[in-house]
Formats: sequence, structure tokens, C-alpha cells
Amino acid sequence: MKDITADMIKELRERTGVAMGKCKEALVLAEGDLEKAVDILRKAGMAAGVKKEGREAKEGVILTAEDKSTLVIAEANTETDFVAKNDRFKHFLHDVVKQALDTKPANLDALLAQPYFKDKSVTIDQYRNLVIQALGENIQLRRVEIIHKHPDSSYGIYSHMGGKLVVVVEVHGMAGQDAIAKEIAMHAAAENPEYLKPEEIPAHVREREEEIARSQVKDKPANIVDKIVGGKLQAFEDQVCLVRQKFVKDSSVTVQQFLDACAKKLGKPLSIRCFWRWRVGQS
Repeated sequence: MKDITADMIKELRERTGVAMGKCKEALVLAEGDLEKAVDILRKAGMAAGVKKEGREAKEGVILTAEDKSTLVIAEANTETDFVAKNDRFKHFLHDVVKQALDTKPANLDALLAQPYFKDKSVTIDQYRNLVIQALGENIQLRRVEIIHKHPDSSYGIYSHMGGKLVVVVEVHGMAGQDAIAKEIAMHAAAENPEYLKPEEIPAHVREREEEIARSQVKDKPANIVDKIVGGKLQAFEDQVCLVRQKFVKDSSVTVQQFLDACAKKLGKPLSIRCFWRWRVGQS
């Protein structure tokens, strides 16, 4: 069994909202397995729905750049927030995002291997090492996403906490409606949906939720168990699916209903095609 550390107890506490003592007991029963400990607390009715977003593992920043055809999201990590706010680090990341927008690399490795456009005698990765030497701290380009824009889509970008959290939402059906897409991006930043719609929830996740739900009502009459479990699964979908969440600016409607109202005003059908929610150090 893993040793139960204070950090493990703290993380379980952050994820479930359950008291530290109960978190420690659950970790002991789960033999140090965090996910099993979450299930133990939920089956005991001590933890409600738990989202999977991990703790921030590193400092850093996420930036975006776009033109008419492409949108780029990139994350770079540092050891301390002090360096993340350093001008040389920020200028380097701005350059990387600009170069990714111009060259549209297939992946992060392809981007790192490109000659750095301000000094073509070195690659981007080699220049990154020069920045490390100058600042005295490890710097990693962690991920990059190249989004090829659809001509009939609108894109909303919302950056929060100085680039610690960035959300991009694609609303399909009509270009030029970036303000609507940004409203949904702001919602997603606040409410942290894990999936776009119920159909995207993986089978193993749904099965796990059903198992937990059944364990919570095992003492109920058999003829109503399925109905209660169905209700709990629906509530889970409402919590984790973007289109089913209550819209943060008007809880009387869901995100889908907000979008439907916008579509009615425009006279065009609209749908959320995709969303990206990045947090610095996200696991």
C-alpha cells in the first residue's frame, strides 16, 4: 500500500469537499488509490459529483493567436510564477504562438524542430534552452493546438487569471458571431464542463456513475431503484455536459437553450461544435 501523505489527503479534500479525517480514512481503505478513495466517499454519500480537473502542477501561461483561417492555443510552463511574468519569457511565448499561426505545424514536436524565425541559426527548442540559461529556470513548451477554422463557424476566446485558464468555443452555423461564442466560453471557464453532450461521455464513466448511484439506493424498494438511478444519471449529465449545464448568466436556461434563443434571433440554426478548456499545469 502507498504511504498516505498530507498532499494526498489535501488533494482528496480539494476534489470532494469532505473533511480531512474522512479523506484519510477513505485513502487508507483505498490503499492510497485516489480514484478509489473518491468512489468510497461518494458511495458513502459524503461527496457529491466530483470533477476531474487536477491540481495545478506547474506555473506558466497559456496564449492564443488567430487570423481568418487559423486559431492557435499554446501552453508553456515555468518553475515559478515570477519567471512566468518575466518579459523575456512572455516575448518568447508570443513569438512561438505567432510562428505556430504562420506555419501551422502538425504537432508540438514539429513546432519545436522549426528554425526560430528571429534567429534561424537555432531551432525553437534550442532557443528555448537559451532562455532557460538566461532566466535560470526550467521552461517547457507543454502543448499546442492548431485549430483550422470552419468558414461557417464563430470562435469565442476567454482568458482568465492572466492566461492561467483559457477557453475557446466553436459555435457552428454562422460566422461573425464571436460574441455569442465568447459568452459560452466564459460560462465554460466558470463551470468546467468535462464533455460537450451526453453522447460523448465514455461508457466506463457512465458505468462507474451508475454503480455509485446504485450503491447509494441499495436499501430502497426494488421497484423504484431504476427510476432513482436514472434520475441520478441525468443529474450527472446536467453537471458535466456543457450543453446541459445551467447557463451561468441566467440559471433559468441551459447553455443549449441560451444558444437556441440566439439562433432564433439570427434566423440561423446554431450548435456548439467543440470547446477547448485549458488550465496551466492541467493533468
